[in-house]
Amino acid sequence: MGKIVYFVASSLDGFIADADGGVDWLPDGEPDDRRYGNFYAGVQLLAMGRRTYDQVIGFGEWPYPGKTVYVFTHTPPPDGPEGVRFFQGSAEDFARDVAVRHCGTVWLVGGADLADQFRMAGLIDEYLVFVIPTILGDGVPLFGGRGGHTALELLSAESYPDGLVRLHYRRPGAP
Repeated sequence: MGKIVYFVASSLDGFIADADGGVDWLPDGEPDDRRYGNFYAGVQLLAMGRRTYDQVIGFGEWPYPGKTVYVFTHTPPPDGPEGVRFFQGSAEDFARDVAVRHCGTVWLVGGADLADQFRMAGLIDEYLVFVIPTILGDGVPLFGGRGGHTALELLSAESYPDGLVRLHYRRPGAP
């Protein structure tokens, strides 16, 4: 099995979206790529929650052409973009039945509840968190807030001229 990576942007106070679920506070584009291109090139499949999927669909053009995307949902819509599969199991089911068949990176796109399910099951191998120099005060937290301590090892930290900080962590024992 490849590695599962939670690649996400967060406000300085730990939110991935504002109180209404919006992400208008995120910087436009990817200045200097911030290693996104290399990361994305190694992504074999993506996993996201239904609310994240609905938000991404609302942006217009599907941003993940040519990639297989698993959307975790209890109520799948009738159809989706090419390559989208609706998944009705748990994080553990996904790791056992889907991710195990792939050797590349599995990008855990979001949201907080799904990230918590994967984290609590010990399934996230690496965390790439881009801290945006913005304080939202309220919103969707980086994780869903369920209990359980998760110790991580810092692999690298990188700051950019616009104040953004890239933090790269690994779960101890991860491949």
